[in-house]
Amino acid sequence: MPRHDAITLRPSVLYFGTPVALVTTQDERGAANITPMSSAWALGDRLVLGLSAQSQGCANLLRGGEAVVNLPDPPLHAAIERIARTTGRDPVPAYKQAMGYRHAADKFALGGFTRAASQAVAPPRIAECPLQLETRLLHARRSTPAAGEDADDDPGFIVLELDVVQVHAHTDIVLDGTQHIDTSRWSPLLYVFRHYFGTGERHGRNFRAET
Repeated sequence: MPRHDAITLRPSVLYFGTPVALVTTQDERGAANITPMSSAWALGDRLVLGLSAQSQGCANLLRGGEAVVNLPDPPLHAAIERIARTTGRDPVPAYKQAMGYRHAADKFALGGFTRAASQAVAPPRIAECPLQLETRLLHARRSTPAAGEDADDDPGFIVLELDVVQVHAHTDIVLDGTQHIDTSRWSPLLYVFRHYFGTGERHGRNFRAET
């Protein structure tokens, strides 16, 4: 018989399993930035992201109103780690300095990623990512620092609602002659309590699935 007893925990993070996304944006000079993140979810043609209020990617998105949300697959995890402890902000914010972050002006080169021109927005896509979603900003809401925390130590985050205006997919994950992703070939990279995973075997389908 399975056990159903439980204990109360206070985990340091709540990344219980969400897809990794690489958000590409541009600054006022047209320089591209890549922001690795995993606080994202989709509803219809809308995406909701949660980004640090002091991240360069967030600043770029708030200023320019455009971004590409690139969704990597498991083989890209090493490339993502090469840029994981870097920031486009210069100087590096104090709270990131404390975690060992360093400034990187060209994360495409550092990660070994290839730029691909977008069709509807200015920021470039990441060619290696099997799914690339071009988006425009609709709404942003800022959180407040935790009680008793200084903004330099706890910068808070911005919740951003984005409109998906263009979707690109590698041909090998699209069902021939359709607008559907082949779920037997597409495996998103998942972030589970700060560890990387791919998806496993399929266990069934929802009644609304069209394939």
